[in-house]
Amino acid sequence: MFAFNWNVLEWPGMNTAFLTSFIASNILTFAVMAYGRRRPVGKPTSWGEAMVGSTYAFGVMFLAFGIVPHQWIDHADKDLGWDRSKIIFGPGGILKPKAFDGWFPFTLQYEAIRDVIVVVLHAYYFGLLIFIWIWWQKRGESVAKELPTSSYGRPLVRKA
Repeated sequence: MFAFNWNVLEWPGMNTAFLTSFIASNILTFAVMAYGRRRPVGKPTSWGEAMVGSTYAFGVMFLAFGIVPHQWIDHADKDLGWDRSKIIFGPGGILKPKAFDGWFPFTLQYEAIRDVIVVVLHAYYFGLLIFIWIWWQKRGESVAKELPTSSYGRPLVRKA
């Protein structure tokens, strides 16, 4: 077992668990494209291949939709201190709420920003999965369309 101490420099805002899970989920998602380029398009899927593929897909989606958002929430709560008591005043107090003698009509908390980032993470992974599904379905289609040929077998080219 190896142990890494990534916090040698104590970079603000960095969390090893969140960054590792985010990078790993993206690498594992795009690894499907490398596999899809090697696999013949019309080849039937065996039972074993289907089980391995479904387990892989479940694992990647569990990582993307379960572990990555959890690690972000954990990082924001523990390391950054973004909870309900931490209020956003903005630069120069521009978002200072009326409850604290400001002009802004309601109180913004860092907890809301944390939750918005979680929603953005879910939207990113949802879009990424849709992209991968579309790519997988269209991987055998040829981009270049063949030109019609004449009776002599030569391609017909339109004059500009």
